[in-house]
Amino acid sequence: MSQVKKPFTVSENSPSWMSEIESELFSLREKELQRSLIVTEQAAETWIEREGKKLLNLASNNYLGLANREELKQGAIQAVEWYGAGSTASRLIIGNHPLYQQAEEALVQWKQAEAGLILNSGYTANIGIISALMDREGVVFSDKINHASIVDGMILSRAEIKRYRHKDLAQLEQMLSKTPITKRKLIVTDSVFSMDGDLAPLADLVRLKEKYNAILMVDEAHSSGIYGSRGEGLTHHLQLHRQIDIQMGTFSKAMGSFGAYVVGSSRLIEYLVNKMRSFIFTTALPPAVLGSILASISVVQEASMEREQLQKKARYFRQALEKLGFALCGSETQIIPILVGSNDRTMEFSRLLQTEA
Repeated sequence: MSQVKKPFTVSENSPSWMSEIESELFSLREKELQRSLIVTEQAAETWIEREGKKLLNLASNNYLGLANREELKQGAIQAVEWYGAGSTASRLIIGNHPLYQQAEEALVQWKQAEAGLILNSGYTANIGIISALMDREGVVFSDKINHASIVDGMILSRAEIKRYRHKDLAQLEQMLSKTPITKRKLIVTDSVFSMDGDLAPLADLVRLKEKYNAILMVDEAHSSGIYGSRGEGLTHHLQLHRQIDIQMGTFSKAMGSFGAYVVGSSRLIEYLVNKMRSFIFTTALPPAVLGSILASISVVQEASMEREQLQKKARYFRQALEKLGFALCGSETQIIPILVGSNDRTMEFSRLLQTEA
């Protein structure tokens, strides 16, 4: 079943820059790559409603179902009542209200870190950390399927960028061995890869960073809350957290809230406070978000049953899909991609699923 496309015309009277934009939109549409926003009712639930249809929600990052937990909602409500709706300024001005201190103390205890900093989103965290640490004199080594925010952070840093094939440690070591010893070197990786759902070889990355005197940064966005005895992340699950220089993660996925964090040494956090532009030049998170973050850090540590259920369901779903002949890109986690093929075929597959709902 193929959806009929509405006519798309490029206006002859548009200024040149607008004509170029219209032409690009037309090209995206022809390639089945144009996207649009669709209102989704009850997005944090198992079943959602879109355009009048009830659909099973298999696309959410709400891995543990915490987004609707009463503790998180009450944390947000109480914070608004105490501190108001907005933070009113950046944290270095007057936006650093007491909830930040409470939440960062809880973060540091949870992650067993020396120091930590709460940031506005995973995207602003990655572009800020990488561009603060690296400059034209440095080299960043990145897995080829790392998240877009890592890619953008590398570009903003102006450092030399070396992207190694996905989890190809031999190629990474070859790149490291050819880099002058005087260069600052940063290895950065997702812990759970957001598109393929497989795990980074963290133990081997630790070995390489120590051998070549590099910095190792791990993005725990999709493993925070999922791995570790208290949901600390894959680095803790593998007992490597003491050997990894920079851990960042988000509160917007398994944690059920919003925002991001970075933990590391006290000197690192002090440096980022003074040098990270995406931290310095942005308004602080509103109290409601910090209230829910504080609650989520407490709740996730007691969510062992939810973690076990998630892994059990993910295994069952992967096995069922594989029996049906689907290619899952080597997924080992709750992220389960299905390789369909071309853009046209993928969009058609999506439409058929929604038609069957």
